[in-house]
Amino acid sequence: MITLYRKKEVNNSMKRYLLLKLLLTLLIIFVTANFVLSDWQQFLGPDRNATSKETGIKRSWGENGPDVLWTFPLGEGFGGPAISDGKVYILDRIKDKQDVLRCIDLINGNEEWSFSYDSSGEFSYPGSRSVPTIDGDFIYTCGSFGDVYCIDKNTHKPVWHSNIWKDFDGGDKYPSWGISQHPLVYGDLMILASQTDKAGVVAYDKLTGEVKWVSEPFPTYAGYVTPKIVKIDGEDNLVMISSSRIRKGFDVPNPPDTVFGIDPKTGKFLWSYNGWQCSIPVPNVAEIGDGRLLIMGGYRSGSAMIKVEKINDAFVVKEIFKTMDFGTHVHTPIVYKGHFYAHCTDNTGRQDGMTCMDFDGNIKWKTEKSPAFDKGGFILVDDLIISIDGIKGILRLIEPSPDGFKEISKAQLLETNQCWAPLALSDGKLLIRDQKQMKCVVIK
Repeated sequence: MITLYRKKEVNNSMKRYLLLKLLLTLLIIFVTANFVLSDWQQFLGPDRNATSKETGIKRSWGENGPDVLWTFPLGEGFGGPAISDGKVYILDRIKDKQDVLRCIDLINGNEEWSFSYDSSGEFSYPGSRSVPTIDGDFIYTCGSFGDVYCIDKNTHKPVWHSNIWKDFDGGDKYPSWGISQHPLVYGDLMILASQTDKAGVVAYDKLTGEVKWVSEPFPTYAGYVTPKIVKIDGEDNLVMISSSRIRKGFDVPNPPDTVFGIDPKTGKFLWSYNGWQCSIPVPNVAEIGDGRLLIMGGYRSGSAMIKVEKINDAFVVKEIFKTMDFGTHVHTPIVYKGHFYAHCTDNTGRQDGMTCMDFDGNIKWKTEKSPAFDKGGFILVDDLIISIDGIKGILRLIEPSPDGFKEISKAQLLETNQCWAPLALSDGKLLIRDQKQMKCVVIK
């Protein structure tokens, strides 16, 4: 009896131990998963579509607006932050002199370290341009004069450095508003668009900086679009949009191809499209998920919906529709429940404000100048759109619906105009900036 009892006791203890171990494992997985989901490690967030998987966002901010956790001074600019492991990374700029990568604690707003390099000169609308990309222990940045750095998180020192413009014979004449590339990490590669006479898109080994492939040059001058990965019939395609202004010395049809599908592993062109033209493209495509891609821009270019399919080992592009009533100047639209939501001001006098369009190209509503929004950043989280008014610095909480514009809260949080930077969100902490400062706002 004693032996049997002890055996039973041992078995029960083992069961309790295994159960406890299982619970601890599940807890670690849950916490880790939620922590990863809350990170905003690159331009437009985890999936580069301005969408967060967080929940529990406040449905109302009250009369005084959401709490501001901290405010951090910045130089002029339009570059947004990235967030990883409780740290904020932003590429700041000291006017005419330097680019500065700053690491800031997400909770208290204190700068923990910085890395700077000399970068003299300035462009019209001076200041920073891009969002850092965080991948494991490394931070990737691209400055407005093309300086590309891989920085070690732990040592705060550069691992490698190149220049996406100068290294590919870009010359002394930069694009009018500088280089505006957000580094894209894809597997073992880090990808940027050079857009010089010698190189279209360039892929580096992300750990060494070795150039792994260089695509053919585009037949048109540089724009301000960063390459994006989309799925076409289960295969990764790297989509790039180029300007419609044909380069000198390039003998190509007019209108030229401006939208390209590229093999992200080799740099080979897979398909192209010339039915949409924009002299100064900024946003990349919005992806629905079935091969349909919405292309849009400012400067009276409107938008076009195409469908890309793979038929008999070749990619085929079909135009679905074009419209002049949905043109976004800076930010890629949000995709939500069969509709696109975007700020449709085209920088030529047309101000449609926030606009809702269905997947068939039907405009459901637009705010025009009430409110205007005008180039402000926005994200989708917990079935809500959070958006900055790019002119007045008003933060707005919006319920997306094709039935009409539904603002449920707003707060005046920024002081200056040109609040055009993309937003970032982690664990209920929203980061917004203007031309003087960055603020951390608690929305959860």
